[in-house]
Amino acid sequence: MDTGISRRQFLELGAATGAFVLTNSPGRDAIWAQDKVAIPEADRIVVTVVTDNLADATRPNVKIARRPAGAKSVLDGAMHAEHGLAYHVETTVGGQPHGLLFDFGTQASGVLRNVDLLGLDLGKVEALALSHDHWDHEAAVVEVLKAKQGALAKGLPFYVGEQCFVGTYVKRPNGQVQTLSMLNREELEGLGLKVVEVKAPTALVPGAYFTGHVPRVTDYEKIPPTFLAKRGEQYVQEEFPGEQAVVMHAKGKGLVVLAACAHRGIVNTLKHAQTMTGIEQVHAVIGGFHLTGAKPEIIAKTIADVKVMRPEYIVPTHCSGFETLAAFAREMPDQFILNTAGTRYTFEA
Repeated sequence: MDTGISRRQFLELGAATGAFVLTNSPGRDAIWAQDKVAIPEADRIVVTVVTDNLADATRPNVKIARRPAGAKSVLDGAMHAEHGLAYHVETTVGGQPHGLLFDFGTQASGVLRNVDLLGLDLGKVEALALSHDHWDHEAAVVEVLKAKQGALAKGLPFYVGEQCFVGTYVKRPNGQVQTLSMLNREELEGLGLKVVEVKAPTALVPGAYFTGHVPRVTDYEKIPPTFLAKRGEQYVQEEFPGEQAVVMHAKGKGLVVLAACAHRGIVNTLKHAQTMTGIEQVHAVIGGFHLTGAKPEIIAKTIADVKVMRPEYIVPTHCSGFETLAAFAREMPDQFILNTAGTRYTFEA
């Protein structure tokens, strides 16, 4: 008997489990009152980091990390790296595989090169998802999707968080304010995509959910004042209310959390993943922790709180920062994996 989930059943499940309401608590970070999201257990999860800040053609396989290989020559197999992040995710639920693209990097030619080198089958992609409206996660998306229109299914959903297209900015040391947004809704819809804005935990494909709004519960994970939002003609502190991470449930192992930049805090993101699913065990954390340039005491507090969750694997990427990578490697050597562009992580029951 086929135990796979049909697209219709999946959407009905997502609608049922994604119904959230706010409590009466005041403030922008009011905790969500919810029934737990019953994420289907995945028999297999494969996360491929299509591009990231670091490439290393000589890096060996380690633990669950498999580096790209098999090119005709060393030069032909060289992976593209950049200040950007892009993922390909495959979940297998009930014997049926489901594909997802999560974030899209910066330089389209490099991202497309990596997609081809990695042999990713975009014909099996069922959804596209963007973590937040920053150039290093979205600048390549339109060109990549245009180049792969023949492979991608028509009318795919494109999931984004709230306030994704209102604009986000940064204040440089010289006082200049620059936009960080490189995308608008009309461009996506012009490609035949269905833009879906989410606020609560939402199913992307069977076995993978967006977090919805991540409450800030730690006292040390603060958003730098250099990040700005525009309200009318005034610039105000950016709070990233709609930034999303992806949460999955590896059968018999626990949560696999895939972050992008975690501007609202990687510990806050992990705590929210535990709360939204009712699953305490965090099996693996992969993603940007946005701790580049962070004070040593902030990095230390982050590591201390992650240690309490006892993940089997910790893979800081992209904007985590050298000091953070070095500290995790020192403090959690058995769990730490250094990521490189093109690395594939497989979680199987």
